Amino acid sequence: MRIVKVLVPVAVVAAGVAWWLTAPSHVDEVAFDGLTGDAARGETVFTAAGCASCHHAPEAEDKLILAGGQPFASDFGTFYAPNISPSGEGLGGWTLTEFADAVTQGTGREGEHLYPAFPYTAYTKMRAQDVADLWAYMQTLPPSDVASKPHDVGFPFNIRRSLGGWKLLFFTDQYVMPEAEDRGRYLVETLAHCGECHTPRNALGGLDTSRWLAGAPNPSGQGTIPALTPDKLSWSAEDISYYLETGFTPDYDSVGGHMAEVVDNFSKLSAEDRQAVAAYVKALPAAE
Repeated sequence: MRIVKVLVPVAVVAAGVAWWLTAPSHVDEVAFDGLTGDAARGETVFTAAGCASCHHAPEAEDKLILAGGQPFASDFGTFYAPNISPSGEGLGGWTLTEFADAVTQGTGREGEHLYPAFPYTAYTKMRAQDVADLWAYMQTLPPSDVASKPHDVGFPFNIRRSLGGWKLLFFTDQYVMPEAEDRGRYLVETLAHCGECHTPRNALGGLDTSRWLAGAPNPSGQGTIPALTPDKLSWSAEDISYYLETGFTPDYDSVGGHMAEVVDNFSKLSAEDRQAVAAYVKALPAAE
């Protein structure tokens, strides 16, 4: 009986600490006070971040209608991109700080953890002005009243609070290659979130940064996503830049799969941006 009297308050305290540690995080609102977004600059952020690639409806012709619905299979279930158009079913009525919470902290409008199928783990390094510019541009896009499709995720992964523990383990705003040139690093590690596909993950779904951009199994279960490290990719910087612009490899093969959307985005960026990405890739160390 005495043991029970001791264990019960210990358990209550432990549960309280765990609840506190796994609470969703929020941006510093001061960082966004007085920020005015520029939609023209925001279009570049939108393109580099690949927002339309995931959030347009499956088979949609107009990829700027961000109605969502595309499925993304994983070992933990199938996630569906939500409607993020400026409508009541999307982000209509949201504030800039609520948007920043979702994009950079993985925290939804209702204070819930968002699943890291949405690459906020990369976007967390976005500069506040870029978030404001992106928000301004997204307000100019056409609305859609299509309701977001619920994720197909079973127990225990449907317990959102558990994502707080996942974030404690794997959510960081530190760069993998802090010594890399700023623009290339910002594009690869943040906006274009290349590591989300090209880096292998551990059993809990966290990125194995010791094998950064070393290739990974395709989450769909079909094939692999290639390595970008120098022990696997022998292309020159010019080859990489040309591929990002045209989709053609040095062997005259052409891009396919979801990478076609990535190339479409990069083809709209400046030549300097593509060259910055190529320089980053050429500076990668060989995989461990």
